Amino acid sequence: MLTVMILAPLFGALLLTVAGRRLGERLAGALACLAVAVAAGLAFAVFFLKLLPAAPDAEGVRRVTERLGMWFSVGSLTADFGLALDPLSGVMVLFITGVGLLIHIFATGYMHGDEGYVRFFAALNLFVAAMLTLVLADNLLLMFVGWEGVGVCSYLLIGHYFTRDEAAEAARKAFIYNRIGDAGLVLAILLLVTKAGSVNFADIARWAAQQPVETLGWAAVGAGGLTTVGLLVLLGVTGKSAQIPLFVWLPDAMAGPTPVSALIHAATMVTAGVYLLARLNVVFLHAPTALVVVAVVGGATALLSATIALGQDDIKKVLAYSTVSQLGLMVMACGAGAFTAGIFHVTTHAFFKALLFLGAGSVIHALHEEQNLRRMGGLGRFMPLTRWTMTAGWLALAGFPLLSGFFSKDEVLLETFASAVLPGGLAKTLWVVSLLTSLLTAVYMTRLMVLTFHGEPREAVAHGQPHESPLVMTLPLVVLAVLSVFGGVLGLPEAFGAHPWMRGFLSPLVTMPTEFTHEAASHTTELVLMGVSAAIALTGIAGGWWFFQRHPLWEAPRILQAKYWVDEAYDLAVARPLEALARRGLWQGLDVSVVDGLVGGIGRSLSGLGATLREMQSGYARGYVVMIFLAALLILGYFVFGPG
Repeated sequence: MLTVMILAPLFGALLLTVAGRRLGERLAGALACLAVAVAAGLAFAVFFLKLLPAAPDAEGVRRVTERLGMWFSVGSLTADFGLALDPLSGVMVLFITGVGLLIHIFATGYMHGDEGYVRFFAALNLFVAAMLTLVLADNLLLMFVGWEGVGVCSYLLIGHYFTRDEAAEAARKAFIYNRIGDAGLVLAILLLVTKAGSVNFADIARWAAQQPVETLGWAAVGAGGLTTVGLLVLLGVTGKSAQIPLFVWLPDAMAGPTPVSALIHAATMVTAGVYLLARLNVVFLHAPTALVVVAVVGGATALLSATIALGQDDIKKVLAYSTVSQLGLMVMACGAGAFTAGIFHVTTHAFFKALLFLGAGSVIHALHEEQNLRRMGGLGRFMPLTRWTMTAGWLALAGFPLLSGFFSKDEVLLETFASAVLPGGLAKTLWVVSLLTSLLTAVYMTRLMVLTFHGEPREAVAHGQPHESPLVMTLPLVVLAVLSVFGGVLGLPEAFGAHPWMRGFLSPLVTMPTEFTHEAASHTTELVLMGVSAAIALTGIAGGWWFFQRHPLWEAPRILQAKYWVDEAYDLAVARPLEALARRGLWQGLDVSVVDGLVGGIGRSLSGLGATLREMQSGYARGYVVMIFLAALLILGYFVFGPG
């Protein structure tokens, strides 16, 4: 069933590629949705009928496995086409297929009339197949196939409108930045193979668990041990999950169609980095230096991106920087050793961020591609369903008490505060960073909602005729709104007298070394921290509502609008020097002067030799007599003056 789960969307992609144009728009859209629906049905069936009732193995983990055969065998190293559904991959496949199906349904309405309709759905189906391969693979090599597959699909979908310079440039940018990160991941895989002697995740976890916890310090970075592996994996994570320093591609990727932003750049692909951190948690838990770097990178990304989101006027760019910021919180949680909290936030984030992106798509659809918040306003009266469903997503993301985002974010904050793997005051510092990020999140999301749905209609609304989106687009919004409100039940805190299901379900996969075991925070501490978190969210929402109702066209500081000039700095420090090296060094210096010069010189020499020989073949008898006479003189001279 796991194999069929991947093959269903793959078959859909192939069929659409071969015969999609002959099917027509309606049948092509239905086929794409059916392919993902089959995958979703199988995912829920295997999860509830096989995984949950399965008996734990010797390591206490429930698994459903399928082996398709051996991929290759070199010496003692073997790699299989093996798939495994365990608690971690089980949670991932549920929202990949479930949320993916809702986004497919939405896209049938959003992409109606698009010239590349069939091509779009073929790539979208192919992406789902690649993403399922990534999370179901039981070894690093097969996972890397899915990892690269989603990267290729992302390139194709960002560049869907490839005739637009902005989209083509964004697709290239995403592709290049992801390849930089992938270089680190490849090195990490090679290093793990030499150390663990296997690419299988279960074998790597057993091997890593037997290793001593490495010493905290920079000496471990280049020692070639678990810390080196962890930092190389982190480089791959920064590319795929848009973290510092490789985060700049994600906001530009919004040049693609909005359903792509919802599926790939909010709910699924960008969370692959967090999934990989959780999958290799045993490696990281024995490499404290790598954990510190992971936590700092995540915390810095979360805060930096939240400030940038406050200064953006493009509705999709605000959500894109919000995604980068929330991914930062997830990565930070993993760095604090709270892998289950990170995955819990991945899950709830998939609900409300997909909802917000699709809601933004509904708004953009109604305003005929207008994305500037400053030109909107007053849309609530024209689009009530979009408004109220987006309100659920806004409050969930802002951390409004008792909604899904509140519980998952609260667990991230609590686990960071009480972390035993981070040294000294770093845990408390990152907790403060998380609170500031949460405050900013509540403020910029309130700004987005006020400028979009409230106040008086501005240019784009007053001069157009906005209307509510059709049922095929609003129905997914309603389902995602319900999940955004009630999704927190997956991880209700112990302080509420509940047993956090997500933590208990995933815990067999996270084995904490004895060096890092600690007493859990008391319920009193948990409630106090929860109260602080709720107060921060409510303050941000209320303050933002009060301020932006009075100053909807407030100008953010220039530094935030310019995104700290990070793109310009990269262009100046990296892109231009590399371009100059390529143009003047490799092209003009090596290719033109050396390679072309050598080839041209040989050609010119042969041409000159040919011209000389041609002169000797003139056809005149006197010329041949002179040549015979000269040859005779040379032979005679040899015998007269030669060595004999």
